[in-house]
Amino acid sequence: MAWEGKGKTAVVGLGMSKLTRRADKPLGALALDACYAAIADAGLKPSDIDGLATYPDQPFRGAGNRDGEDLVNALFLMTHGEFAPDIKWYAQISTGMIASAPIEGVNALMSGACNYVLFWRAMHIPKGTYNSFRGYQAGGDGQFGAPYGHVHGYQTHAMAYRHYLNKYNHNREKMAALVTNSRKNANLNPNAFFHEQPMSVEDYLNARMIADPLALFDCDVPVEGCTALVMTTADRAKDLKNKPAYIAGYGQNTAHRPEYMTYMIDDYLAAGRPHAGKIYERAGMGPKDIDVAELYDGFSPSTLYWLEAAGFCGEGEALDFVQNGNVSLTGSLPLNTFGGSLSEGRLHGMGHLAEAVRQVTDRAEGRQIKGANTSIAIDGSPLLRGSGMIFTREP
Repeated sequence: MAWEGKGKTAVVGLGMSKLTRRADKPLGALALDACYAAIADAGLKPSDIDGLATYPDQPFRGAGNRDGEDLVNALFLMTHGEFAPDIKWYAQISTGMIASAPIEGVNALMSGACNYVLFWRAMHIPKGTYNSFRGYQAGGDGQFGAPYGHVHGYQTHAMAYRHYLNKYNHNREKMAALVTNSRKNANLNPNAFFHEQPMSVEDYLNARMIADPLALFDCDVPVEGCTALVMTTADRAKDLKNKPAYIAGYGQNTAHRPEYMTYMIDDYLAAGRPHAGKIYERAGMGPKDIDVAELYDGFSPSTLYWLEAAGFCGEGEALDFVQNGNVSLTGSLPLNTFGGSLSEGRLHGMGHLAEAVRQVTDRAEGRQIKGANTSIAIDGSPLLRGSGMIFTREP
């Protein structure tokens, strides 16, 4: 039985700042650019916004905490934004990753706490800091790995990926199909960092190794910038400028898992399956009802695990599933149609949400999937306490 809130709220506006490696203005200014663009896109005025929600968590261990420079929290927008004179509601989420912010917005709108919610994610990656861990002091489990050089997320992901390849008798060359497909999609996305840079299979295979079997293009591209969206109730949405993207269901990853220093592929699937199941249950849908999938790809193997955990293919089958154009714009399951974090840029899943909205509202331009009625966006790898949403064309 579907969730009683299905189709009662919708996303009605999108905005983005420029995504770049080295921004020429402070992060707070980029965030305001994206937020004002999203409000204008919805056909609203800044003074209409009476609800704010974000996930302002620091983008890497050891990052700074200066509001408006290293991150952009709700207080910054309340102070510097020209919104409703009295913001009625706000949420600042520290767990669950970015989709938890609009989930809070859904509940606020349905309860009548506010009328229009603006949510955003702003990212700042100063030069030389991404995965540098300078000044990192290892505590807890970290004290058993850091002294030996095991401190980076890509190392942990590489171990699980190697286990996956060995367990299911795959080779890393097969991953070229997924990564180059994302780049082709980014070449159609004017907002993508790699919009003008194609990638061949040879480019992928010849890239330098980062942590075997993860090579350079298996890792997301760090960018500075912001994406913002506006949401409201379905009855208000029907009178606005754009087609609404109705929120059919959502979920947060609350799966029980033991605390290990390093997780293997079985752990990823065990955590991901119940998470995806909650999203489907609320929407009253299953994987066969999904027309477009925007699945997290901070590292390319995470997308494989989501394809399996969310039921799009069987266990151990994802690398074969992505071959032969099956996940292309004309395939049976168009995947990461905007380029993903691998080729649009690392926004912690915000790009996935925005593209899922575009696809069910016919706003994806050259990437548009004809007749896309349903889309799913999931942030975080299956082992992170992430979140996800299903959007529909009709309420």
